[in-house]
Amino acid sequence: MRIIFVDGYNVINSWPELNKIKEYSYEAARQKLIDELQNYSSYKGYKLILVFDAHKVKGTLEKKEKIENMTIIFTKDGETADSYIERAVNNIGRKTEVVVVTSDSMEQQLTFQRGAIRTSSLEFYHEVREAERKIKAKTEKNIIRQKNLLEDRIDKQVLEELERIRRSH
Repeated sequence: MRIIFVDGYNVINSWPELNKIKEYSYEAARQKLIDELQNYSSYKGYKLILVFDAHKVKGTLEKKEKIENMTIIFTKDGETADSYIERAVNNIGRKTEVVVVTSDSMEQQLTFQRGAIRTSSLEFYHEVREAERKIKAKTEKNIIRQKNLLEDRIDKQVLEELERIRRSH
């Protein structure tokens, strides 16, 4: 199974829509990112770990929340998302395919040295958007397939008679 670590605030600052939303509310930007990544991880079947740093929030304890394939982590006081991700990637080792999403070049180098695949926040943005397009197309295809049309449910002779009546008026 592929495990993807995402530096949450790095992504929020890199993705155009989230960057605009954060101007009004970091909470709204975080929630939109969580929703989008939850759909992405479910669709792809990847385990996703979304990390937000709380290193500047005094007295904060590490907080974890699990939603299906995704774990959301707020780091403890004094710990950055980068340091959390580095430690976690190091603990996983090289047995599992690990991807780290961040545009922080130092973080990319460190995780690459530990055997992880690095992806920039903007590359990941395009990957998530592509998955969304595929989800939407699949959903629309299912809706079309599930349409419940009148002509599918009534007798052919009755349908022909109704059509004749419609054309005569």
